[in-house]
Amino acid sequence: MTKYFDMKDKIYHITEKYPETIDVFVANGFEQIGNENMRKLMGKTISLEMALKSKNMNIQVFTQKLTEAIEQNRQMVDYDLIHKRKGEDTDIRIDGILPCPVRVPLMDAFNTWLEEEGMKLGLKIDYELKAAAGGIDWIKGDIQKSESEDDLSDLFISAGFDLFFDKKLMGKFKEKGTFEDISDLDRLNEDFQNEYISLQDPRKEYTVIGVVPAVFLVNTEELKGRKIPSSWKDILEPEFENSVSLPIEDFDLFNAMLLTIYKEYGEEGIKRLGKSLLKSMHPSEMVKSHMKTERPAITIMPYFFTKMTKRGGPMVAVWPEDGAIISPIFLLSKKSKKDKLKPFVNFFVSREVGEILSHNGRFPSTNPEVDNRISKDNKYMWIGWDFIQGNDIGSLITKCERIFNESI
Repeated sequence: MTKYFDMKDKIYHITEKYPETIDVFVANGFEQIGNENMRKLMGKTISLEMALKSKNMNIQVFTQKLTEAIEQNRQMVDYDLIHKRKGEDTDIRIDGILPCPVRVPLMDAFNTWLEEEGMKLGLKIDYELKAAAGGIDWIKGDIQKSESEDDLSDLFISAGFDLFFDKKLMGKFKEKGTFEDISDLDRLNEDFQNEYISLQDPRKEYTVIGVVPAVFLVNTEELKGRKIPSSWKDILEPEFENSVSLPIEDFDLFNAMLLTIYKEYGEEGIKRLGKSLLKSMHPSEMVKSHMKTERPAITIMPYFFTKMTKRGGPMVAVWPEDGAIISPIFLLSKKSKKDKLKPFVNFFVSREVGEILSHNGRFPSTNPEVDNRISKDNKYMWIGWDFIQGNDIGSLITKCERIFNESI
């Protein structure tokens, strides 16, 4: 029990009283809590204690994360009320979606930087940096309504292939040469610039500041004689049909998976991925998932989640031998505002931000000074800039989604 909640409290009641905890639940494998309807249906029947036991999570560690989110959010609200300046006569507009596990420390660092350095610039700043759990529709809506570069915000930060490459969204401005990579990173972290991978945009338009890696969490009690899968190829084998939980609600990561599987295995790979999905874990049935006896043998999730499992339990984390599929965290800045934006870009590509991403959230950083604390034997799967430039990414995602849904 803490001074904010009790272990017997229902999840719905905790999240209603402290909305900032929704981000923590979503970031730690309870994606359905991010959906308001599912949160009401499911959250009113399940206590915090039941939820954590169902995922074999460390109760002490998780409750500490909830407490930190509550206390840090109170500090952030007080700061934003004083320092955030909204209005039409702004010099710099920043919009972004921050990964849930690191939003609070990133906002703390950004607010401190604004107070110590940013305000010296004498610029009026309008910023909106929301948690990924809230979705990305608000940014998409603003971009769709933008008729010219002047209507756009000046700096964007988020994961999301569709947001940044769909020709109906940011892609239409990309084709006009609106953006430029103005970071000072001549070379990226060796994890992401080596003989097999390069996240540095050869056209110098996009900046990648970090990645969200997708790995496997294997429930050894549900394998039933099958070997532990060690690669994406294994996941697509017939023996794992109807055995895998996929991050469908995490659109950025799921789209990255669809695109990567399509590149490596074509349409057949997408069909096999659809067949692997455990039917009882489909989002349409998620509200009843706590009542089901059928559990996934493999859960595909961001690397961060694997650190929440109990040691010595049946859950085993596996980094795929062929590489963790990655969803890049992009930074996109207007070329026309680069002089004013340069200090802000320098902050977001800094070692400080890189260490928050990597050490707090297990989102490896591209900053060359950051030790990502991940074995050099662990590789990454990246679709590559040539693939991005050679395809209509928005249309391809739609195609892959259709093939996937038809194969379920």
